[in-house]
Amino acid sequence: MKFQYIKDKVNAYFTKGNERSVAVKKNIAASLVLKCVSILVSLQVVPLTIGYVNPTKYGIWLTLSSIIAWLSYFDLGFAHGFRNRFAEAKAKGDMKLAKQYVSTTYAVLFLLFTVILLITLLVNNYLDWSRILNIDTVYKYELTVVFSLLACFFCLNIVASVFTTMLTADQRPALASMIQTGGQVLAFACIYVLTKTVPGNLIVLAVAFSGIPCLLLLLVSIVVFCGKRYKNVAPSLRSVRFSLTGKILGLGGQFFVIMVSMLFIFQFINVILARIEGPEAVTQYNIAYKYFNVLNMAANIILTPFWSAFTDAYIKNDFKWMEIVIKKLESMWLFCIPILAVMILLSSVLYDWWIGDLIHIPFSLSVCMGVFILLQIAGNMYMYLINGTGKIRVQLIVYVIFALSSILLLEINCRAFGVKGALLVPMFVYIIQAIVGKIQIGKIVTRKAVGIWNK
Repeated sequence: MKFQYIKDKVNAYFTKGNERSVAVKKNIAASLVLKCVSILVSLQVVPLTIGYVNPTKYGIWLTLSSIIAWLSYFDLGFAHGFRNRFAEAKAKGDMKLAKQYVSTTYAVLFLLFTVILLITLLVNNYLDWSRILNIDTVYKYELTVVFSLLACFFCLNIVASVFTTMLTADQRPALASMIQTGGQVLAFACIYVLTKTVPGNLIVLAVAFSGIPCLLLLLVSIVVFCGKRYKNVAPSLRSVRFSLTGKILGLGGQFFVIMVSMLFIFQFINVILARIEGPEAVTQYNIAYKYFNVLNMAANIILTPFWSAFTDAYIKNDFKWMEIVIKKLESMWLFCIPILAVMILLSSVLYDWWIGDLIHIPFSLSVCMGVFILLQIAGNMYMYLINGTGKIRVQLIVYVIFALSSILLLEINCRAFGVKGALLVPMFVYIIQAIVGKIQIGKIVTRKAVGIWNK
């Protein structure tokens, strides 16, 4: 009887409410399960990879990977613009337009990143990565090859990821998460086999880490587009409408400026740390980030479905539902505070259990990283919801202002306070982002957003 009671309660939770809320609940539950697997894999892959190469090479790997990730900022904000436009077309029941958005986005990103890849490979031939990263010249050839491989797989993955963006826009982020988790698991399995069979090699690591998830995504997208549910929006040359590019970029262009600004604020940290503190400092920073980012990933699981759900609600003028969601998400953030406090107190013990004596993480870095993650969750919470409405002008202005001086401030703080100093600028940005975001989303749901607050 007790089991049946619990079963009925769970079933009622996932079936009661409007269609949008039910979809959000199911996606959050499924994504939580998948993210648990993803977190376990991402945590285990760190000591495995450090053991496969060494702390110095792992720091080099992280730095190169973060530099390659900069290429994603050259999609001109197309992916985010597509996400909102597809969700709008779906909410209006215009499947022909939705198909045209899918086809056009694939076509534009394919052409764009083919050019970007060719330019990147050409420039890479003339770069001396050992000098750029201030490391031993013995790594020069290896790093050139690794960077080329990472660039190839990354550009291919950007185009292929239109599929997972479409799933998220269709309020099915759990399916997108399942594909990404599957790629992580396969990559982890491959790296495990490599540790038993092949000597530590960054080139082989690049193929395993970047190539396998990318190829899996391509395969799954082809299969799903051939299936019944998404066949009507599957990309085709006949449905490519370059005239829609302006409409996607009208919103996507603002996202692009935001993303480039974020590049300067958040993504230069690894490079600055590598140059000032050395590759091992990059490893310290990223291990601490991976540990505390577990909570951020959990928060993002909850937040992700609400982006497209808010697009749907905003198009349908369901402001009451939006207001209820905001209050619930704010309660979620408050619940994160005691969890992070416990994570900070247990950090030293858990680092020892996780990576042993491979590398030491100062307790002060853990405290700073915990506070940083808490602020990141707060900032993202409001921005995800605002992004769903497409009213991102204020967000754009905030990021641009900080981007103009971020690299200089990052370097000054890093030289003054070491690894911890690298967190000060992004922490302050998230504080401002949260304050401004709360004000704006409040104005939107109460229909008081005018002027710049409504752009």
